[in-house]
Amino acid sequence: MTNKAHSQGHGHGHGHGHGHRSVDRVDSALESSKRGIRALVISFVALFVTATAQAVLVLITGSVALLGDTVHNFADALTSVPLAIAFVLGRRAASRRFTYGLGRAEDLAGVVVVLVIAASAVYAGYESVRGLLDPQPVRLVWVVVAAGVIGFLGNELVARYRMRIGREIGSAALVADGLHARTDGFTSLAVVLGGIGVALGFPAADPIVGLGMTVAILFVLRDAAGEVFGRLLDAVDPASVDLAERAAAQVEGVVRADRVRMRWTGHVLRAELAIAVDASLNVAQAHRIAHEVEDHLKRAVPRLTAVIVHTEPAPT
Repeated sequence: MTNKAHSQGHGHGHGHGHGHRSVDRVDSALESSKRGIRALVISFVALFVTATAQAVLVLITGSVALLGDTVHNFADALTSVPLAIAFVLGRRAASRRFTYGLGRAEDLAGVVVVLVIAASAVYAGYESVRGLLDPQPVRLVWVVVAAGVIGFLGNELVARYRMRIGREIGSAALVADGLHARTDGFTSLAVVLGGIGVALGFPAADPIVGLGMTVAILFVLRDAAGEVFGRLLDAVDPASVDLAERAAAQVEGVVRADRVRMRWTGHVLRAELAIAVDASLNVAQAHRIAHEVEDHLKRAVPRLTAVIVHTEPAPT
């Protein structure tokens, strides 16, 4: 029976007593999508209300810094739309054309988030430079300060909520959107500083703070792009790879586990690896060990929903 274990790769999510576990994994992934959509709806409403209140105050005060902050907040609210669409698409079942499903739509939505952040940086910078070249009086300075405080509170609450849910469900796009909202909150505080500067007799403080806001947006652009493009390039936490390798090696009958590869599909992980087993095992015995490795990895590695296990004979 030598070398019978060197049979084939095993991609398991069904049969032989494992079906209900796969259903649990699918239900968990669907529940994660529902939580993501719920987070986006709640944060959209919160940011839209915040930005609308600020827009009214922009008309009253004429503040350039507040205008830039308001536009950024509207843009942040609107990024919820492509993300929500992506979460809905990600819940569709795999097909003969899209054999892995449409989970990667979430990563594409993350690209939209990055582009929106970039566009808002350009707009804020343009308005700030225009304000320096053609200064406009800022009316009702303390109203500007109050608007900045409103913007900070609204954005910080949304940022914490988005980032918490994003990390819990493993969504890089939602985390990036949370980072976007957090930076909006800090730039709203910058609006407060600009208003105070104007009140103290330094009119240029308003557009100068607008330029500072542009720089802050560029920093969050860098962080968000790192999150999103890392996912597009199949970046994963090396600790998860180490955990999968150790977990596979713990299964009885596994002589060696290596060549672990992992990738995100939306907010769920997929993995493939090779295990070496006793060369005297027959195909059925090697198949059983592969199933056990699959199940053990799904329990051990957070958000791992699919595993392909390749069995090969251990060197004698």
